[in-house]
Amino acid sequence: MLFLADHGFRAIAHDRRGHGRSSQPWNGNEMDTYADDLATLIETLDLSGATLIGFFTGGGEVARYIGRHGTARVAKAALISAVSPLMLKTENNPDGLPIEVFDGLRAGSLTDRSQLYKDLASEPFFGFNRPGANVSQGMMTGFGFRECRRDTRTPLTVSKHFLKPTSRKTSKGLMCQR
Repeated sequence: MLFLADHGFRAIAHDRRGHGRSSQPWNGNEMDTYADDLATLIETLDLSGATLIGFFTGGGEVARYIGRHGTARVAKAALISAVSPLMLKTENNPDGLPIEVFDGLRAGSLTDRSQLYKDLASEPFFGFNRPGANVSQGMMTGFGFRECRRDTRTPLTVSKHFLKPTSRKTSKGLMCQR
């Protein structure tokens, strides 16, 4: 964001509910509410021609925003390592993750959140498990601190929603490029 702001762009980062320094509500920690919160922000700031960029859960949030609220205020969208509408391996989604992965994430979140986030940061989340990856201890530690500041229910609620298929309209209006 600093790069974009330093080059004349208006860069806005919202603090998604249940994450960061936002409030820690017990309910609403799922993509529909995240997308509606983003819509409220975009409407309140009267943004138009926006480029929405979302990483991981943020990517799913951007996709859901477009599916629920359309593209009237959006010029472009970038989904970076975004969660997909259905992450669970099923008959209709053979490339998804086995249920045991989600069971392990939920169990780790309940029994030892610090270790879970250390493991996620040191391997798949930042791609540090790839050959030649530059592992930054500071980035991994910072990730763990940020994730442990969230309330305990949000990761459990969000992971539950990764297991349910969403409507096709979630991705309506999205065109993928590589």
